[in-house]
Amino acid sequence: QVQLVESGGGLVQPGGSLRLSCAASGVSFITYAMAWFRQAPGKEREFVAAISQRTGSIPYANSVKGRFTISKDNAKSTVFLQMNNLKPEDTAVYYCAAARGIIMSQLRSQSGYDHWGQGTQVTVSS
Repeated sequence: QVQLVESGGGLVQPGGSLRLSCAASGVSFITYAMAWFRQAPGKEREFVAAISQRTGSIPYANSVKGRFTISKDNAKSTVFLQMNNLKPEDTAVYYCAAARGIIMSQLRSQSGYDHWGQGTQVTVSS
């Protein structure tokens, strides 16, 4: 059974940093594209960042470019989201997602992903 287990969420002040982790099991991790999405209260789930061996350049949402960095450790089957200079508008539940055989044009789309984590809350507030 595929499972994605997230950690690292919490409360942080504006301008602060957090690093989210997503540990994957039950998948051939190196062959999967991994992504982060987020959903704020009353808002639709939106794309944040993705990483794939088939991606020439790592895509990020415009709202997080220059502040967030996605990376992965294949040996640990874990994907990370380093979030710097956090803003109140970054407050959301952050979800990890995984997809096998996804193409570049689908990396930003929820429908392109096969598996999802449980979500972890990130709150940015003073």
